[in-house]
Amino acid sequence: MDQITQTKNPISGATFMVGAGLAFAIINVITQTVTGDPKFGGLGFKPTSDAFWQYFIGLIVSLPFIWQYGLGALKTDQPILHLIRVLVSAIGVIAFVFGLSHGVQIWQVIALVMTSPFFILLGAKFFLGENVGADRWFAAALGFAGAMVVLQPWSSGFNVWSLAPIAAAVLWGAASLMTKKLTATEKPETITMWLLIGIAAWNFLFSMSAGFEVPQGNVLWYLLAGGVIQFIAQWCLTKAYSKADASFLQPFDDLRLPFNVLAGFLAFHYLPDGDLWVGIAMIMAASAFLLWRNNQASIVTA
Repeated sequence: MDQITQTKNPISGATFMVGAGLAFAIINVITQTVTGDPKFGGLGFKPTSDAFWQYFIGLIVSLPFIWQYGLGALKTDQPILHLIRVLVSAIGVIAFVFGLSHGVQIWQVIALVMTSPFFILLGAKFFLGENVGADRWFAAALGFAGAMVVLQPWSSGFNVWSLAPIAAAVLWGAASLMTKKLTATEKPETITMWLLIGIAAWNFLFSMSAGFEVPQGNVLWYLLAGGVIQFIAQWCLTKAYSKADASFLQPFDDLRLPFNVLAGFLAFHYLPDGDLWVGIAMIMAASAFLLWRNNQASIVTA
């Protein structure tokens, strides 16, 4: 199969990344609506079944992609690492959905998940042996402090389910480190195919163990919409990275947070309290600082 040459177009890449952020915000509203407590307007669908059906429907929509590359793209010399990576990603999805389904606000979930780069930093130091300077440790500490402001474990209204997005951030950070390791020897389509098929399989096992639910009525329509939008979000994400460098796209990826604040307000009429904006600002500042330092390092080594 011939290699497809992608033409770089940063503006197009930024547009696709913004589109992905908007799509993910809509998906999060759907997830919280479908899995939320009926006493608070939710539909009470099991989080594990929601995760399975959204990704399964997204997989069905992506069948042309699978057809294009064929099952031969699954050939790999590192099947165990692929399986572990997909399992970790799937558990991260479950943790993420559980957070949304147990009353954690959409913007709060996204803010806490945005701490993932800081856990990647720790993993790069202790598992990949990369050199991490004091400035990056400062950014990690600032981001973690911001997460604590958002989480507020000292407050009387603290919900233990608020820890679920932190778990998702840790798990997805670990998955990113494994992805980085795999990219040294594996083709991008191989990594993508394992994720598409594997995460649906793991989510099916999780949903079966928790009591499999078949969507009906409004839940079915929400999940059909969520699955299609899930595919659109992933497609936009892939297109974005094919059009521009990751460092250029990071600020546009960070727009997920304000998008989700807006989505939470429009759907559920909730906005963060005054002091929580401080935590959000700390997380975004730490992310921006890491981006700036990475760009500086790239300029020096160029």
